[in-house]
Amino acid sequence: MRADFKLESSHERARAGTVTIPNGTISNGTGPRGSFETPCFMPVGTRGAVRHLDAVDLKNLGTSVMLANTYHLMLRPGADLIAAMGGIHAFTGWNGHILTDSGGFQIFSLDAKATDEGATFRSVYDGSECQLSPETAVQRQAQIGADITMVLDVCPPAEAPREEQEIAVKRTALWAKRARQEFQKTSAETQAQFGIVQGGTHPDLRALSTQQTVDIGFDGYAIGGLSVGENRPAMLDAVDACVDHLPTDQPRYFMGLGDPVGIIECVARGVDMFDCVHPTRLARHGTVLSDAGRYNLSNAAHANSDEPLDPAFTNSPAAHLSRGYLRHLLATHEPTAARMLTLHNVAWMLRFMGRIRDSIADGTLDTLRRETQDLWA
Repeated sequence: MRADFKLESSHERARAGTVTIPNGTISNGTGPRGSFETPCFMPVGTRGAVRHLDAVDLKNLGTSVMLANTYHLMLRPGADLIAAMGGIHAFTGWNGHILTDSGGFQIFSLDAKATDEGATFRSVYDGSECQLSPETAVQRQAQIGADITMVLDVCPPAEAPREEQEIAVKRTALWAKRARQEFQKTSAETQAQFGIVQGGTHPDLRALSTQQTVDIGFDGYAIGGLSVGENRPAMLDAVDACVDHLPTDQPRYFMGLGDPVGIIECVARGVDMFDCVHPTRLARHGTVLSDAGRYNLSNAAHANSDEPLDPAFTNSPAAHLSRGYLRHLLATHEPTAARMLTLHNVAWMLRFMGRIRDSIADGTLDTLRRETQDLWA
């Protein structure tokens, strides 16, 4: 079973289409059962919820896919509990698609010890020693019950030397083979599984990792280990090296990218799916995404403003509230402020993805790229 990509419009390498999961069981009311449109941005619900939002909010915003994190969910509340509650959709009340990251990024950001067998790490909750292997990552995600699951990969830091990147590529490929074998035994009838490409900012390692991953054969493919501190030209060169070797009839996912320039440049290179905590984290700290750029609502200049957060975004969930009022809520630490700014920023990001999709269809992507560069670079 594959997650198939149906092309609907294109502009040079950029593409707009529909991803279909043949065995998908979920529809959020915006498309056929088991399908969603691309380019797609996935809000991050690390522990099963996007901060300050619930499943009804996500549906009203038009979200197609929410991302959750296997590392956190398997530790709390535990994959066994989620399975006993009927799986992640029943547990969270979210009837849209869910993609679970394997937790590899979190594990290696916490100085995990890796061998060819798997990774050993300490729980961020109680300090206990935990193990995760390619096989158990598949098993935990099967218990959680996501629609799209990710293999366990080795994600070295951006500044890691080439020798460390080479080891990561080799071990990621080894783990990917084992993860695919386990998936085909346990989960292939109910879930899709994406492979992950590593290689740092070395185009030759990226090409090698991509080809190795494609040769194993997954339902879709993700570009991992980027947007972690490297400069943008190096990031985009690495993306090019991956996309050049990826199938055209399957989805392509850049993991952990949320800035508008990065997203539109990667879309222009043929990437379909994105996730990031960027819009929600900014909102919690008072930063607003708008058609005029981003700004911090805490600044005194907004204290007496009766303007909405973004006058150009009339359908914002916060359009009925003034900047002055929301700044007051921020200043008094009223939780409503974080909630309303989160709703606005997620809605703005989803609208931005829709604008990109439309620009691919009508041939104006280059214009939107220039406008985005001028505003956000």
